[in-house]
Amino acid sequence: MEHVNILSEYGLFDAKVPRYTSYPPANRFEPNIGARMQAEWLAQVPRNVPVSVYVHIPFCRRLCWFCACRTQGTKTLQPVDAYINDLEAEIGMAAEKMNGKPRMSRLHLGGGTPTLLNVAQMTRVLDALDNAFVPASDFEFSVEIDPTEASPEILEFLACRGLTRASIGVQDFEPQVQEAIGRKQSFAQTSAVVEQLRRQGVTSLNFDLLYGLPYQTAQSLQKTLRHVFELRPDRLALYGYAHVPHMSKRQIMIVDETLPSNKDRYFAAQSARDRLISEGYTSIGIDHFARPTDSLAKAKRTKKLKRNFQGYTDDPCSTLIGFGASAISKFEQGFSQNSVATSAYRLRIGDKQLAGHKGYFMSPEDLLISDFVEQIMCYSEVNLTQLIDNHPQFAHEIHQISQALNHSFPNAIITENGVIKFREGMAPLTRIVAAQVDRSLQINHRHSVAF
Repeated sequence: MEHVNILSEYGLFDAKVPRYTSYPPANRFEPNIGARMQAEWLAQVPRNVPVSVYVHIPFCRRLCWFCACRTQGTKTLQPVDAYINDLEAEIGMAAEKMNGKPRMSRLHLGGGTPTLLNVAQMTRVLDALDNAFVPASDFEFSVEIDPTEASPEILEFLACRGLTRASIGVQDFEPQVQEAIGRKQSFAQTSAVVEQLRRQGVTSLNFDLLYGLPYQTAQSLQKTLRHVFELRPDRLALYGYAHVPHMSKRQIMIVDETLPSNKDRYFAAQSARDRLISEGYTSIGIDHFARPTDSLAKAKRTKKLKRNFQGYTDDPCSTLIGFGASAISKFEQGFSQNSVATSAYRLRIGDKQLAGHKGYFMSPEDLLISDFVEQIMCYSEVNLTQLIDNHPQFAHEIHQISQALNHSFPNAIITENGVIKFREGMAPLTRIVAAQVDRSLQINHRHSVAF
Protein backbone atom coordinates (compact mmCIF):
# COMPACT_ATOMS: atom_id res chain seq x y z
CA MET A 1 0.00 0.00 0.00
CA GLU A 2 2.99 2.31 0.56
CA HIS A 3 3.80 2.06 -3.15
CA VAL A 4 0.21 2.93 -4.03
CA ASN A 5 0.30 6.01 -1.83
CA ILE A 6 3.50 7.27 -3.49
CA LEU A 7 2.16 6.51 -6.96
CA SER A 8 -1.02 8.38 -6.09
CA GLU A 9 0.99 11.32 -4.75
CA TYR A 10 2.74 11.62 -8.12
CA GLY A 11 -0.56 11.57 -10.00
CA LEU A 12 -0.67 8.05 -11.40
CA PHE A 13 -4.42 7.73 -10.94
CA ASP A 14 -5.28 11.21 -12.24
CA ALA A 15 -2.66 12.29 -14.80
CA LYS A 16 -3.47 12.34 -18.52
CA VAL A 17 -0.32 11.86 -20.57
CA PRO A 18 0.65 10.51 -24.01
CA ARG A 19 1.39 6.84 -24.59
CA TYR A 20 4.65 7.85 -26.31
CA THR A 21 4.54 5.34 -29.13
CA SER A 22 6.44 8.13 -30.86
CA TYR A 23 8.14 11.34 -29.89
CA PRO A 24 6.55 13.72 -30.40
CA PRO A 25 3.09 12.13 -30.13
CA ALA A 26 1.07 12.21 -33.34
CA ASN A 27 -1.33 14.84 -31.99
CA ARG A 28 1.51 17.32 -32.22
CA PHE A 29 2.22 16.77 -35.89
CA GLU A 30 1.98 19.98 -37.91
CA PRO A 31 0.02 20.66 -41.13
CA ASN A 32 2.88 22.44 -42.90
CA ILE A 33 4.75 19.14 -43.35
CA GLY A 34 2.83 17.29 -46.01
CA ALA A 35 3.29 15.58 -49.35
CA ARG A 36 6.22 17.82 -50.40
CA MET A 37 8.39 16.83 -47.42
CA GLN A 38 7.19 13.25 -47.70
CA ALA A 39 8.46 13.14 -51.30
CA GLU A 40 11.81 14.68 -50.35
CA TRP A 41 12.33 12.28 -47.48
CA LEU A 42 11.42 9.25 -49.62
CA ALA A 43 14.00 10.35 -52.17
CA GLN A 44 16.64 10.52 -49.43
CA VAL A 45 16.11 6.96 -48.15
CA PRO A 46 19.50 5.25 -48.64
CA ARG A 47 19.21 2.44 -51.17
CA ASN A 48 21.23 -0.11 -49.24
CA VAL A 49 19.72 0.54 -45.81
CA PRO A 50 16.80 -1.77 -44.87
CA VAL A 51 13.42 -0.17 -44.16
CA SER A 52 10.22 -1.23 -42.44
CA VAL A 53 6.83 -1.00 -44.14
CA TYR A 54 3.39 -0.62 -42.58
CA VAL A 55 0.10 -0.91 -44.49
CA HIS A 56 -3.12 0.31 -42.89
CA ILE A 57 -6.38 -1.45 -43.78
CA PRO A 58 -9.06 0.72 -42.10
CA PHE A 59 -12.09 -1.55 -42.64
CA CYS A 60 -14.01 -3.78 -40.22
CA ARG A 61 -17.25 -5.71 -40.59
CA ARG A 62 -18.06 -4.75 -37.01
CA LEU A 63 -16.87 -1.74 -35.07
CA CYS A 64 -15.81 -2.83 -31.60
CA TRP A 65 -16.92 -0.20 -29.11
CA PHE A 66 -13.65 -0.09 -27.18
CA CYS A 67 -11.52 0.65 -30.23
CA ALA A 68 -10.10 4.13 -30.87
CA CYS A 69 -8.26 3.17 -34.06
CA ARG A 70 -8.95 4.86 -37.39
CA THR A 71 -11.46 2.36 -38.79
CA GLN A 72 -14.78 2.27 -40.60
CA GLY A 73 -17.45 -0.37 -40.95
CA THR A 74 -18.34 -2.12 -44.19
CA LYS A 75 -20.79 -4.90 -45.04
CA THR A 76 -19.31 -5.61 -48.48
CA LEU A 77 -15.84 -5.75 -50.03
CA GLN A 78 -16.68 -3.18 -52.73
CA PRO A 79 -15.23 -0.16 -50.85
CA VAL A 80 -12.23 -2.31 -49.91
CA ASP A 81 -11.57 -2.97 -53.61
CA ALA A 82 -11.62 0.77 -54.34
CA TYR A 83 -9.27 1.39 -51.42
CA ILE A 84 -6.81 -1.20 -52.69
CA ASN A 85 -6.75 0.61 -56.04
CA ASP A 86 -5.50 3.65 -54.15
CA LEU A 87 -3.02 1.63 -52.11
CA GLU A 88 -1.52 0.27 -55.31
CA ALA A 89 -1.28 3.79 -56.70
CA GLU A 90 0.29 5.17 -53.51
CA ILE A 91 2.88 2.40 -53.33
CA GLY A 92 3.71 2.98 -57.00
CA MET A 93 4.15 6.75 -56.48
CA ALA A 94 6.38 6.17 -53.47
CA ALA A 95 8.48 3.72 -55.48
CA GLU A 96 9.03 6.38 -58.14
CA LYS A 97 10.35 8.78 -55.49
CA MET A 98 12.78 6.32 -53.90
CA ASN A 99 16.28 5.59 -55.09
CA GLY A 100 15.78 2.12 -56.54
CA LYS A 101 14.08 -0.69 -54.61
CA PRO A 102 14.95 -0.52 -50.90
CA ARG A 103 15.38 -3.71 -48.90
CA MET A 104 12.32 -4.40 -46.76
CA SER A 105 13.27 -5.86 -43.38
CA ARG A 106 9.81 -5.73 -41.76
CA LEU A 107 6.28 -5.70 -43.16
CA HIS A 108 3.26 -5.24 -40.92
CA LEU A 109 -0.38 -5.16 -42.05
CA GLY A 110 -2.60 -3.45 -39.49
CA GLY A 111 -6.04 -2.00 -39.21
CA GLY A 112 -8.89 -2.26 -38.96
CA THR A 113 -9.05 -5.86 -40.00
CA PRO A 114 -6.49 -6.90 -42.63
CA THR A 115 -7.88 -10.44 -42.64
CA LEU A 116 -11.15 -9.00 -43.93
CA LEU A 117 -9.51 -9.04 -47.39
CA ASN A 118 -10.05 -12.01 -49.65
CA VAL A 119 -7.16 -13.81 -51.33
CA ALA A 120 -7.39 -11.79 -54.56
CA GLN A 121 -7.32 -8.49 -52.68
CA MET A 122 -4.45 -9.53 -50.42
CA THR A 123 -2.53 -10.68 -53.51
CA ARG A 124 -2.84 -7.22 -55.03
CA VAL A 125 -1.49 -5.54 -51.89
CA LEU A 126 1.47 -7.89 -51.51
CA ASP A 127 2.30 -7.82 -55.22
CA ALA A 128 2.36 -4.00 -55.18
CA LEU A 129 4.82 -4.11 -52.28
CA ASP A 130 6.96 -6.70 -54.06
CA ASN A 131 7.20 -4.32 -57.03
CA ALA A 132 8.49 -1.52 -54.79
CA PHE A 133 10.72 -3.35 -52.30
CA VAL A 134 13.12 -6.28 -52.12
CA PRO A 135 12.78 -8.53 -49.05
CA ALA A 136 15.90 -8.37 -46.87
CA SER A 137 17.65 -11.50 -45.66
CA ASP A 138 16.09 -11.04 -42.21
CA PHE A 139 12.62 -10.27 -43.60
CA GLU A 140 9.74 -10.62 -41.14
CA PHE A 141 6.06 -10.38 -42.12
CA SER A 142 3.35 -9.84 -39.50
CA VAL A 143 -0.40 -9.33 -39.75
CA GLU A 144 -3.06 -8.30 -37.23
CA ILE A 145 -5.70 -11.03 -37.09
CA ASP A 146 -9.28 -10.94 -35.81
CA PRO A 147 -10.20 -14.62 -35.19
CA THR A 148 -13.85 -13.87 -35.97
CA GLU A 149 -12.89 -12.44 -39.37
CA ALA A 150 -10.10 -14.70 -40.64
CA SER A 151 -11.10 -17.38 -43.12
CA PRO A 152 -9.01 -20.56 -43.42
CA GLU A 153 -8.29 -19.53 -47.02
CA ILE A 154 -6.77 -16.14 -46.14
CA LEU A 155 -4.71 -17.64 -43.31
CA GLU A 156 -3.38 -20.35 -45.61
CA PHE A 157 -2.57 -17.74 -48.26
CA LEU A 158 -0.71 -15.52 -45.79
CA ALA A 159 1.33 -18.49 -44.58
CA CYS A 160 2.23 -19.31 -48.19
CA ARG A 161 3.32 -15.70 -48.75
CA GLY A 162 5.78 -15.87 -45.88
CA LEU A 163 3.85 -14.81 -42.78
CA THR A 164 6.25 -15.09 -39.84
CA ARG A 165 4.23 -13.57 -36.99
CA ALA A 166 0.52 -13.29 -36.29
CA SER A 167 -0.79 -10.62 -33.92
CA ILE A 168 -4.10 -11.93 -32.61
CA GLY A 169 -6.66 -9.66 -31.01
CA VAL A 170 -8.14 -11.18 -27.85
CA GLN A 171 -8.89 -8.29 -25.45
CA ASP A 172 -10.75 -10.49 -22.90
CA PHE A 173 -12.45 -13.90 -22.96
CA GLU A 174 -15.15 -13.14 -20.37
CA PRO A 175 -18.62 -13.11 -22.07
CA GLN A 176 -19.92 -10.20 -19.95
CA VAL A 177 -16.90 -8.08 -20.81
CA GLN A 178 -17.14 -8.99 -24.50
CA GLU A 179 -20.82 -8.05 -24.54
CA ALA A 180 -20.02 -4.67 -22.95
CA ILE A 181 -17.33 -3.81 -25.54
CA GLY A 182 -19.19 -5.06 -28.61
CA ARG A 183 -16.74 -7.86 -29.41
CA LYS A 184 -18.01 -11.41 -29.08
CA GLN A 185 -15.17 -13.85 -29.65
CA SER A 186 -15.13 -17.35 -28.26
CA PHE A 187 -12.11 -19.25 -27.02
CA ALA A 188 -12.91 -21.95 -29.61
CA GLN A 189 -12.70 -19.42 -32.48
CA THR A 190 -9.38 -18.12 -31.22
CA SER A 191 -7.99 -21.61 -30.63
CA ALA A 192 -8.95 -22.74 -34.15
CA VAL A 193 -7.02 -19.84 -35.70
CA VAL A 194 -4.00 -20.52 -33.51
CA GLU A 195 -4.02 -24.21 -34.41
CA GLN A 196 -4.25 -23.51 -38.15
CA LEU A 197 -1.43 -20.97 -38.07
CA ARG A 198 0.88 -23.35 -36.21
CA ARG A 199 -0.07 -26.20 -38.55
CA GLN A 200 0.98 -24.07 -41.49
CA GLY A 201 4.32 -23.11 -39.98
CA VAL A 202 3.51 -19.72 -38.43
CA THR A 203 4.96 -20.36 -35.00
CA SER A 204 5.47 -16.78 -33.74
CA LEU A 205 2.22 -15.61 -32.18
CA ASN A 206 1.40 -12.63 -30.02
CA PHE A 207 -1.88 -11.77 -28.29
CA ASP A 208 -3.31 -8.35 -27.55
CA LEU A 209 -5.15 -8.07 -24.23
CA LEU A 210 -6.76 -5.12 -22.45
CA TYR A 211 -7.21 -4.21 -18.82
CA GLY A 212 -9.55 -1.54 -17.47
CA LEU A 213 -12.53 -2.84 -19.49
CA PRO A 214 -16.16 -2.63 -18.32
CA TYR A 215 -17.13 -5.30 -15.77
CA GLN A 216 -13.54 -6.55 -15.76
CA THR A 217 -11.98 -7.39 -12.40
CA ALA A 218 -8.60 -8.66 -11.31
CA GLN A 219 -10.21 -12.09 -10.88
CA SER A 220 -11.85 -12.13 -14.32
CA LEU A 221 -8.62 -11.00 -15.97
CA GLN A 222 -6.83 -13.92 -14.29
CA LYS A 223 -9.44 -16.24 -15.79
CA THR A 224 -8.72 -14.81 -19.25
CA LEU A 225 -5.01 -15.37 -18.67
CA ARG A 226 -5.66 -19.05 -17.87
CA HIS A 227 -7.23 -19.41 -21.33
CA VAL A 228 -4.34 -17.51 -22.89
CA PHE A 229 -1.76 -19.85 -21.32
CA GLU A 230 -3.52 -22.80 -22.93
CA LEU A 231 -2.66 -21.30 -26.35
CA ARG A 232 1.00 -20.54 -25.45
CA PRO A 233 1.63 -17.24 -27.30
CA ASP A 234 5.26 -16.11 -27.64
CA ARG A 235 4.39 -12.53 -26.78
CA LEU A 236 1.58 -10.62 -25.14
CA ALA A 237 0.64 -6.98 -25.06
CA LEU A 238 -1.41 -5.96 -22.03
CA TYR A 239 -2.67 -2.49 -22.86
CA GLY A 240 -4.68 -0.22 -20.62
CA TYR A 241 -8.06 0.57 -22.15
CA ALA A 242 -8.21 4.27 -23.00
CA HIS A 243 -11.76 5.56 -22.51
CA VAL A 244 -11.77 8.61 -24.79
CA PRO A 245 -15.33 9.05 -26.15
CA HIS A 246 -14.44 12.66 -27.01
CA MET A 247 -12.09 11.20 -29.64
CA SER A 248 -13.78 7.92 -30.52
CA LYS A 249 -17.53 8.38 -30.70
CA ARG A 250 -18.28 4.66 -30.69
CA GLN A 251 -17.05 4.51 -27.08
CA ILE A 252 -20.23 6.24 -25.94
CA MET A 253 -21.71 2.72 -26.17
CA ILE A 254 -19.61 1.82 -23.12
CA VAL A 255 -21.34 2.92 -19.91
CA ASP A 256 -18.97 4.86 -17.67
CA GLU A 257 -20.37 3.28 -14.51
CA THR A 258 -19.32 -0.19 -15.68
CA LEU A 259 -15.64 0.76 -15.82
CA PRO A 260 -13.35 -0.13 -12.93
CA SER A 261 -11.87 2.68 -10.85
CA ASN A 262 -8.34 3.72 -11.70
CA LYS A 263 -7.02 2.03 -8.58
CA ASP A 264 -8.92 -1.18 -9.36
CA ARG A 265 -7.52 -1.25 -12.89
CA TYR A 266 -4.04 -0.67 -11.47
CA PHE A 267 -4.36 -3.65 -9.13
CA ALA A 268 -5.75 -5.81 -11.97
CA ALA A 269 -2.80 -4.87 -14.20
CA GLN A 270 -0.24 -5.55 -11.48
CA SER A 271 -1.85 -8.88 -10.66
CA ALA A 272 -1.78 -9.85 -14.34
CA ARG A 273 1.83 -8.75 -14.63
CA ASP A 274 2.84 -10.88 -11.66
CA ARG A 275 1.03 -13.89 -13.11
CA LEU A 276 2.69 -13.51 -16.52
CA ILE A 277 6.13 -13.32 -14.93
CA SER A 278 5.37 -16.38 -12.79
CA GLU A 279 4.47 -18.22 -16.02
CA GLY A 280 7.93 -17.50 -17.41
CA TYR A 281 7.33 -14.37 -19.47
CA THR A 282 9.84 -11.52 -19.45
CA SER A 283 8.42 -8.06 -18.79
CA ILE A 284 9.10 -5.75 -21.74
CA GLY A 285 8.67 -2.01 -21.18
CA ILE A 286 5.39 -0.84 -19.71
CA ASP A 287 2.93 -3.28 -21.29
CA HIS A 288 4.57 -6.14 -23.25
CA PHE A 289 5.67 -9.62 -22.24
CA ALA A 290 7.68 -12.24 -24.12
CA ARG A 291 9.09 -15.71 -23.68
CA PRO A 292 12.82 -15.53 -22.86
CA THR A 293 13.60 -17.20 -26.21
CA ASP A 294 11.59 -14.67 -28.18
CA SER A 295 13.48 -12.01 -30.17
CA LEU A 296 11.76 -9.24 -28.18
CA ALA A 297 13.19 -10.55 -24.90
CA LYS A 298 16.58 -10.89 -26.57
CA ALA A 299 16.35 -7.28 -27.77
CA LYS A 300 15.75 -6.14 -24.21
CA ARG A 301 18.75 -8.09 -22.93
CA THR A 302 21.02 -6.68 -25.64
CA LYS A 303 19.68 -3.12 -25.36
CA LYS A 304 18.26 -3.16 -28.89
CA LEU A 305 14.64 -2.68 -27.92
CA LYS A 306 12.62 0.05 -29.64
CA ARG A 307 9.14 1.50 -29.33
CA ASN A 308 6.93 2.45 -32.27
CA PHE A 309 3.28 2.76 -33.26
CA GLN A 310 2.74 -1.00 -32.93
CA GLY A 311 4.23 -1.08 -29.42
CA TYR A 312 7.62 -2.58 -28.55
CA THR A 313 9.75 -4.07 -31.31
CA ASP A 314 13.15 -5.47 -32.14
CA ASP A 315 12.96 -3.83 -35.58
CA PRO A 316 16.47 -2.52 -36.37
CA CYS A 317 15.34 -0.10 -39.10
CA SER A 318 15.48 3.66 -38.62
CA THR A 319 13.02 4.25 -41.47
CA LEU A 320 9.37 3.18 -41.43
CA ILE A 321 7.27 3.79 -44.54
CA GLY A 322 3.53 3.79 -43.99
CA PHE A 323 0.86 3.31 -46.66
CA GLY A 324 -2.88 3.87 -46.43
CA ALA A 325 -5.20 6.31 -44.69
CA SER A 326 -3.75 7.73 -41.44
CA ALA A 327 -0.53 5.70 -41.83
CA ILE A 328 2.55 7.31 -40.28
CA SER A 329 6.03 7.20 -41.81
CA LYS A 330 9.16 7.75 -39.78
CA PHE A 331 12.25 9.09 -41.53
CA GLU A 332 15.58 10.19 -40.11
CA GLN A 333 14.41 13.78 -40.68
CA GLY A 334 11.01 13.44 -39.01
CA PHE A 335 7.49 12.07 -39.31
CA SER A 336 4.90 12.21 -42.07
CA GLN A 337 1.27 11.15 -41.61
CA ASN A 338 -1.14 10.44 -44.42
CA SER A 339 -4.58 12.05 -44.50
CA VAL A 340 -6.50 10.48 -41.66
CA ALA A 341 -9.99 10.16 -43.18
CA THR A 342 -10.26 7.51 -45.87
CA SER A 343 -12.17 9.93 -48.11
CA ALA A 344 -9.45 12.59 -47.85
CA TYR A 345 -6.75 9.98 -48.45
CA ARG A 346 -8.52 8.76 -51.59
CA LEU A 347 -8.90 12.31 -52.91
CA ARG A 348 -5.16 12.94 -52.61
CA ILE A 349 -4.27 9.68 -54.32
CA GLY A 350 -6.90 10.37 -56.99
CA ASP A 351 -5.14 13.68 -57.67
CA LYS A 352 -1.95 11.66 -58.25
CA GLN A 353 -0.14 13.06 -55.25
CA LEU A 354 1.28 11.47 -52.14
CA ALA A 355 -1.09 11.33 -49.19
CA GLY A 356 1.13 13.13 -46.65
CA HIS A 357 -1.07 15.61 -44.78
CA LYS A 358 0.87 16.56 -41.66
CA GLY A 359 4.06 15.65 -39.87
CA TYR A 360 6.96 16.85 -37.79
CA PHE A 361 10.54 17.91 -38.49
CA MET A 362 12.89 16.71 -35.75
CA SER A 363 15.22 19.36 -34.34
CA PRO A 364 18.41 18.39 -32.46
CA GLU A 365 16.58 19.03 -29.18
CA ASP A 366 13.68 16.84 -30.32
CA LEU A 367 16.16 14.03 -31.03
CA LEU A 368 17.52 14.35 -27.49
CA ILE A 369 14.07 14.19 -25.91
CA SER A 370 13.12 11.31 -28.20
CA ASP A 371 16.21 9.37 -27.13
CA PHE A 372 15.45 9.97 -23.44
CA VAL A 373 11.78 9.04 -23.79
CA GLU A 374 12.54 5.85 -25.72
CA GLN A 375 15.15 4.72 -23.19
CA ILE A 376 12.88 5.17 -20.21
CA MET A 377 9.89 3.64 -22.02
CA CYS A 378 11.96 0.59 -23.02
CA TYR A 379 14.14 -0.01 -19.99
CA SER A 380 12.68 2.04 -17.08
CA GLU A 381 16.06 3.76 -16.85
CA VAL A 382 18.25 6.19 -18.77
CA ASN A 383 22.02 6.00 -19.11
CA LEU A 384 23.12 9.64 -18.86
CA THR A 385 26.63 8.91 -20.14
CA GLN A 386 25.23 7.30 -23.26
CA LEU A 387 22.76 10.16 -23.68
CA ILE A 388 25.60 12.71 -23.54
CA ASP A 389 27.65 10.65 -26.01
CA ASN A 390 24.68 10.69 -28.41
CA HIS A 391 23.96 14.42 -27.88
CA PRO A 392 27.19 16.09 -26.69
CA GLN A 393 25.93 19.60 -27.45
CA PHE A 394 23.25 19.12 -24.78
CA ALA A 395 25.44 17.85 -21.93
CA HIS A 396 24.41 20.75 -19.69
CA GLU A 397 20.69 20.26 -20.43
CA ILE A 398 20.97 16.52 -19.74
CA HIS A 399 22.39 17.20 -16.29
CA GLN A 400 19.57 19.68 -15.71
CA ILE A 401 17.00 17.03 -16.67
CA SER A 402 18.56 14.61 -14.20
CA GLN A 403 18.48 17.15 -11.40
CA ALA A 404 14.91 18.16 -12.17
CA LEU A 405 13.67 14.56 -12.12
CA ASN A 406 15.39 13.79 -8.83
CA HIS A 407 13.86 16.97 -7.40
CA SER A 408 10.36 16.31 -8.74
CA PHE A 409 10.24 12.57 -7.92
CA PRO A 410 12.47 12.08 -4.83
CA ASN A 411 10.56 8.99 -3.67
CA ALA A 412 10.36 7.43 -7.13
CA ILE A 413 13.58 8.29 -9.02
CA ILE A 414 17.20 7.69 -8.12
CA THR A 415 20.44 8.39 -10.00
CA GLU A 416 23.25 5.90 -9.45
CA ASN A 417 26.49 5.57 -11.40
CA GLY A 418 25.22 7.90 -14.09
CA VAL A 419 21.93 6.04 -14.58
CA ILE A 420 18.48 7.46 -13.81
CA LYS A 421 16.18 4.66 -12.71
CA PHE A 422 13.02 3.97 -10.76
CA ARG A 423 12.95 2.91 -7.17
CA GLU A 424 11.24 -0.41 -6.46
CA GLY A 425 7.56 -0.41 -7.45
CA MET A 426 7.71 3.01 -9.14
CA ALA A 427 7.93 1.93 -12.79
CA PRO A 428 4.18 2.57 -13.36
CA LEU A 429 5.16 6.27 -13.37
CA THR A 430 7.09 5.79 -16.63
CA ARG A 431 4.75 7.83 -18.84
CA ILE A 432 4.48 10.59 -16.24
CA VAL A 433 8.26 10.91 -16.04
CA ALA A 434 8.50 10.90 -19.84
CA ALA A 435 5.96 13.72 -19.93
CA GLN A 436 7.99 15.69 -17.39
CA VAL A 437 11.01 15.48 -19.69
CA ASP A 438 8.92 16.38 -22.69
CA ARG A 439 9.26 20.12 -22.22
CA SER A 440 7.05 20.88 -25.20
CA LEU A 441 4.10 18.98 -23.74
CA GLN A 442 0.97 21.02 -24.42
CA ILE A 443 -1.42 20.96 -21.50
CA ASN A 444 -4.49 21.50 -23.68
CA HIS A 445 -4.06 18.13 -25.38
CA ARG A 446 -6.27 15.38 -23.99
CA HIS A 447 -4.67 12.02 -23.34
CA SER A 448 -5.43 8.70 -21.67
CA VAL A 449 -4.74 7.85 -18.04
CA ALA A 450 -1.08 7.32 -17.23
CA PHE A 451 -1.05 3.52 -16.90
